[in-house]
Amino acid sequence: METTLRTYTVGEVCKGFVYNELEGKGLYGLSGRLTIQPEYQRNYIYADGKKDVAVVQSALHRYPLGVFYFNKTGADRWEVLDGQQRITSLGRFVTGKLGIIDDNDIPQYFSSMSAELQERILETPLLVYECEGTEDEIRKWFETVNISGVPLNTQELLNAVYSGEFVTLAKQEFSNSQNANVQKWSHFILGAVNRQDYLACALQWVSRDKVKEYMSLHRRDTNIDEMKRYFNSVIDWIDSVFTEVEKEMRGLEWGRLYETYHNQPYDAAEVQQKVRQLYGDPYVKNRKGVFEYILGGCRDKRLLDIRIFDEATKRKVYQRQTAEASMHNVSNCPLCAIGHEANRQKMWKLSDMEADHVSAWSLGGETSIENCQMLCKTHNRAKGNR
Repeated sequence: METTLRTYTVGEVCKGFVYNELEGKGLYGLSGRLTIQPEYQRNYIYADGKKDVAVVQSALHRYPLGVFYFNKTGADRWEVLDGQQRITSLGRFVTGKLGIIDDNDIPQYFSSMSAELQERILETPLLVYECEGTEDEIRKWFETVNISGVPLNTQELLNAVYSGEFVTLAKQEFSNSQNANVQKWSHFILGAVNRQDYLACALQWVSRDKVKEYMSLHRRDTNIDEMKRYFNSVIDWIDSVFTEVEKEMRGLEWGRLYETYHNQPYDAAEVQQKVRQLYGDPYVKNRKGVFEYILGGCRDKRLLDIRIFDEATKRKVYQRQTAEASMHNVSNCPLCAIGHEANRQKMWKLSDMEADHVSAWSLGGETSIENCQMLCKTHNRAKGNR
């Protein structure tokens, strides 16, 4: 890959700047000769009133803005390889789409600044390496670049490696913060739209966790119909089974759960009743496990990380059972006491016994002193949910 070092000014780069508010990205600069956000680039993530403002403040204070990289795509044509976040921030400011607070705490837009400050912004030099090479060389370089100290995440790198119409269409659907479905999706997906987290989730679901293989296979596709259908099927299934949204639903492995359970019938009203019951149980420590626990037929209690009986409860129950057993000359393990073996009258030490739910927790029994009994270790481990 060949590189040529050049210096542009902010005014030159932002001439003819176009910003797409709907998709949240800068499109063109250098009078239309520079593509600011190629299809393989990440979305614009600096629009937070901090990073974008910091870029403009740096120009005003004549601080260095770092090195930029442009990829030459044709005669007098380039695309931004590294620096689109900074360029988009500057372009938004120059075109009046971004305001800042000056050193006197006064809101300032470019148009309201003095001619001197406007000139300072427009004449700020940008150090640019113009790169020219094969597609593989450019993509490989892009993979290694950190943009203004914000590393590319896994999905952003994959978008670069497998760039094409499929990625472009996928980003328009799943990386667009203006998509009306985002609010609904956010109940079940953890992360940010503009950092490709929703796209990553959609790809993970449809590919059954084989994202790279799926993106490679579909790179040249001219539609994303399969991914959209599968994604919507998962979302609709969640909605049909769980009628109320809980915050712990965000980020669950819904793709895996859908594959495992979507062919099983569920009564939504009954499911919701179980959710409320488990949410109301103070001994359930892992609320995120409630949903898979219910989907799986309320069998795997490990999903709930149930709180065990505390030591004070165990001592009180042990003392009560031991006192009663002594009065009747039987074992303080209730199951030994009704047995026919040598342990029928044995008095176990507290250290040789374990706390047990009289009425099994999985069958609705609470983790309370009223539902606690002490059993010898042998009987407790053989009891299960009976």
